[in-house]
Order: sequence, then structure tokens, then C-alpha cells
Amino acid sequence: MGKTYAGARLRRLREERRLTQAELARLLEISPSYLNQMEHDSRPLTVPVLLRLTEAFGVDPGFFSERDTTRLVADLREALAGQLAEARVSAADLTELAARMPAVAQVLLDLGRRNQRLAEHLGDGRGTDPEQPRSPHEEIRDFFYRRQNYLHDTDLAAEELARDIGIRPGEAVPALTARLADRHGVRLTGGAGEHLHHYDAPTRTLHLSTRLRPGQRAFRLATQLALLEHDAELDRQAAEDFAPGAPAHRLARIGIANYFAAALVLPYTAFHTAAEEERYDIERLTDRYGLGYETVCHRLSTLQRPRLRGVPFSFVRVDRAGNLSKRQSATGFHFSRAGGTCPLWNVYEAFAAPGRIHVQVAEMPDGQRYLWTARAVTRHRGGWGEPGKTFSIGLGCEVRHAHRLVYSDGLDLGSACAATPIGMGCRVCERLQCPQRAAPPLGHPLRIDQNSSTFVPYPVSPPP
Repeated sequence: MGKTYAGARLRRLREERRLTQAELARLLEISPSYLNQMEHDSRPLTVPVLLRLTEAFGVDPGFFSERDTTRLVADLREALAGQLAEARVSAADLTELAARMPAVAQVLLDLGRRNQRLAEHLGDGRGTDPEQPRSPHEEIRDFFYRRQNYLHDTDLAAEELARDIGIRPGEAVPALTARLADRHGVRLTGGAGEHLHHYDAPTRTLHLSTRLRPGQRAFRLATQLALLEHDAELDRQAAEDFAPGAPAHRLARIGIANYFAAALVLPYTAFHTAAEEERYDIERLTDRYGLGYETVCHRLSTLQRPRLRGVPFSFVRVDRAGNLSKRQSATGFHFSRAGGTCPLWNVYEAFAAPGRIHVQVAEMPDGQRYLWTARAVTRHRGGWGEPGKTFSIGLGCEVRHAHRLVYSDGLDLGSACAATPIGMGCRVCERLQCPQRAAPPLGHPLRIDQNSSTFVPYPVSPPP
């Protein structure tokens, strides 16, 4: 176990419980001076102290991990990119701020994002109100992001229901259909018009499109079951972040119901065991459970149950134009909120060869390396000449977990030279010499010279 310095979190926990240093030291069976040194990061948290903290306060050991700090630092680097470059604030300074004073760092992050929204409104000619709220869909992405894409109570409830009704791999549809009919009097019928599914509450009729594949039918049935049997729980969880009745609250209910559905057709313990046995071979898992590639990838990104964790993944769905329609993360990987994504990322390479899994070792500007898999998937409405939709599905983990994946076989995971340098998006990327850059970097004056040109599209002037 590496050394864990979490003085700010330890101090915040003590202050929230209204304990003095002497009182907490007695509880932890250590001296007040030792506790003071840990709160000021002069000494790391030891395993015995960490165990006493988790037992005394009922917090998960992850509360003291550096994962939240990594995310906070990444968010700060994006929101304050221009200001940080001008003030010459180093990555080490940001890391220290996030670790020692996370509340202050969060205030700076909120101000930076507020400033970004103001600049966007001015540039779009939509007024000068910086309080313009973000879209509900962005709010929902943050809802799951803050929870590391794992809902513990929902996962447990879905797994218990799966045991009760006898969900078996690849055979979920009959069990779900019987549960809906016996418990709720719901009748299934084919044909939903332009909809993939439609539930008529007065007649208790669930219309499912005949275009849905068996795995998609199972997911729709499971989602409807979540809405019928766990309505109050969906409301409670959505209300943790959003006002009841607000668009974001309604979207959160749907998102949580979808999470429940995935956890119902892919029960945690059995799916975790299968994933470990198959070394996270996505195609083998899709065959075993009869579900689509995207559904299995998304479920893999949620395997973060305490004491039974899977590989912590980041999940992304992106289209050809670079729009991220889904992004969830159980890791410190940072998805840019502005400025697009990196064209060197293999999620775009996947469009060139649909159906084939592309593997990449990628390195972020902070030196953190990730193993990414990406595959393009296409969906059609079914008729000749009707437009379909194509996405690239990306699944990535920190390279320290890569040996657990079948996709790491034959790769040089230890060499930085074997990694592809990527960034968070051209506007905020710190790789000033990248020849693929599509926009000038924020906070860096351009070097404009009519008498010369460079391979780098946006050369910058050296700092004074």
C-alpha cells in the first residue's frame, strides 16, 4: 500500500463531527501531536488508523483516496487554463491546493466555470447573464460523475430482485415478462409506432418495437420494472441533487432506472466473476449474456462495489463529429467540458474499421497513462435507405490495472515511449508542440511571423 496523505479530508471529517484534536486522538488511540502531523500532511495515514476511522465514522476508505484530488486538479486545469498559464501556476501548485484546501479549490473551480459561461454567452450574443444554467443532460452526467458511476443501494436492490425472479445469462426476457405480468398486470404487445418502447399507464400496456433485439428488449423490460417497483427510491436519489419536478430531476429518475436495469440483467456478483474470468474480454461477455457491446461496456464501468471492486473504467460514447453523448468515469480520467476532445485518441480511429476493437496506450499531459479500447457500433432503424447512427464506444483504465485485461497482452505497458500523447482538447491542452492541434492554446500568446512557418500549426511565444 502506498503512502496516503489526506490531512485536509481528515481535518474536514473531524470538524464535521465537531471533535477536537484531543478527542479524535483518543478515539483513534494515538497522540494529539501525531494526529496534528497527519492533518498537516507531515505524516501519512497508516493502515491501523485508516481502519479505525472507517469503523468509527462509517466512511469508505476511498474517502481518503487521491482519486477525488486527481479529478479536481483536472477540472481546475481546464476551467482556469488561461489564467493559470498567465500566472505560471504549476501542476504541483494545483495538486497541493486540491489536496490541502479542497473547499477553496472548489470555489475557484465554480468561479472559473462561471467565467467560461459568461464568455460563451458574450460570444454567442445571448446576453451577459453568467448564471445561465447548464443543460439538464450535463447535470445528469455530473450526477453520475460525482458518484464514480456507481449507485450502491440501487445495485444491491437490483441484484436481490434478479435472485428473486431467477435472472439467468442470456435468458432475462421470460423472467422479466413474467414479473411484469404477475406482479403489475402489465401486458406486452409489439409495435410502438415511431417509439422503441411506450408504456400506457392507464391500460398497463407496454408496447415494444419489433426492431428491438433480445438484449434491447430485456433492457426495456428491466427499466419499466424499475419504474414500477422502485418509484419512491428513484425520487429519493434524484432529489439528492435536483429539485423534484425539475427537468434534471426527471432525467435523473430515468438515468437511475436505466442503471437499475443494467444491474438487473447483469447482476453484480455474477457479472463481476464472469468479467474476471474472461479478463474483461468484452466480446466474450456480450456472447455470454446476449447483450450489446455498449451495454456491456457501460456495466463494466460500474463495477466499484466496496470489497468486490472490478477494474475502474472510464466509459465514453462519441460520434464522428467528436460529440460526447455519454461519458462516465470511475477513474481520474478527465473528459473536457469545452474545446472538444483529442484527435489522437483511438476512439476516432475506430470509425475507420467498424466492428474491430482498437487498443491504445495513451498518456495525458500529467504523465498518467491509460489503456483504451474502442470500437465503432452502428444502429439502423431497419428499412432500406433509412439513416442509421454510428458511435465509437471507448473503455479505458489506468495502465496499472491493464494487466488484468486481455487487451494488454503483447503491449509494452511500462514504456512511456510506447504511449500515444493525448490531451483534454486543443483549447486547453498543454502540449504546445502537438502538430495535430486544431485551435490555439488558451493563455499563450501566438508567435506570428510572416517570414517563417512551422510544422506546429499554432506556434506560441516563449514566456518572458
